[in-house]
Amino acid sequence: MRAYELVEPYPSVSADDDAVTAARLFVEHRLPALLVLDGDQRPYAIVPGSQLLKVMVPEFVVQDPTLAGALRGGDAESFTEQLRGLTVAQWLPQHRTMPTVVGPDATALEIAAVMARTHTPLVAVVMADGEGVRTAGAITAARLMEHFLTVP
Repeated sequence: MRAYELVEPYPSVSADDDAVTAARLFVEHRLPALLVLDGDQRPYAIVPGSQLLKVMVPEFVVQDPTLAGALRGGDAESFTEQLRGLTVAQWLPQHRTMPTVVGPDATALEIAAVMARTHTPLVAVVMADGEGVRTAGAITAARLMEHFLTVP
């Protein structure tokens, strides 16, 4: 099976969108990762949910999670307050990596290999048309696993 047969519509945001709105989209759709597109509808970033949570965790706790127990309940600001006033681009991890993308003819095994190599639960599928390259949708790890479980 090829990417064009596996691809599904996937909610996305722009790098300039409001971070709180993007976080709500992420939660409401229970997404494995946030798909961020640029102004030309090309993938700008794919950020797994674990990395989106980093904004609310103090760096010293990221380095040593056992220190989280020393924080009082009121020590950490609410997630919404930490995102308020930020754009999606400002919310993303400082060292953004290029999004994981495949073309429409990539095979299911190729897509699985890309996911495994890049540690991402999501790949964007891009297609060229008369106006350039655009994002057709995405393939989640769950969708790919579903495919492999139903292959005779």
